[in-house]
Amino acid sequence: MAGDRSATEKLLNVLRPYASNWNGTLGRGDLVIPQREIPRVIHEILDAVRESAERPGEASELDVFQALNTARRLPSVQEQAERLRSTFFILKR
Repeated sequence: MAGDRSATEKLLNVLRPYASNWNGTLGRGDLVIPQREIPRVIHEILDAVRESAERPGEASELDVFQALNTARRLPSVQEQAERLRSTFFILKR
């Protein structure tokens, strides 16, 4: 989830300067990109997508065990879950 948010923010940061002048936001999705800027914008979007795609591989059993063992000592389940989310990139299935 956090990875998705950061990728979305990176893409919005690329597109935000080109939000249409009449509403000034990306809320409606209106973009005004000068033709000479299109190649640069495409390269920046591709760079942002590549960065978000460079995720680490699967965690080893030892890494999972150590993280669970450490998180187990935290006082609340919410803090334990937050620790695991910050330690690992967790995909919903």
